Amino acid sequence: MQEEAQEKTLEELLGEIEDIVGQIQQNDISLEASFTLYQQGVEKLKQCNEKIDAVEKKLLLMNQKEQP
Repeated sequence: MQEEAQEKTLEELLGEIEDIVGQIQQNDISLEASFTLYQQGVEKLKQCNEKIDAVEKKLLLMNQKEQP
């Protein structure tokens, strides 16, 4: 898989995951293709989790700074 020049937003990643799920649910997809799509989906979920964790850490830092 080629690395992308610009990092995708959380919304873009979630949209891609939704597309992958739709493709996997098709009746005419092969086992190999569904497994490849599954792997891509798992990778995108990991990216989503990393983004959410980064935002969560920023919020925690902001909250700590605001505490007297």
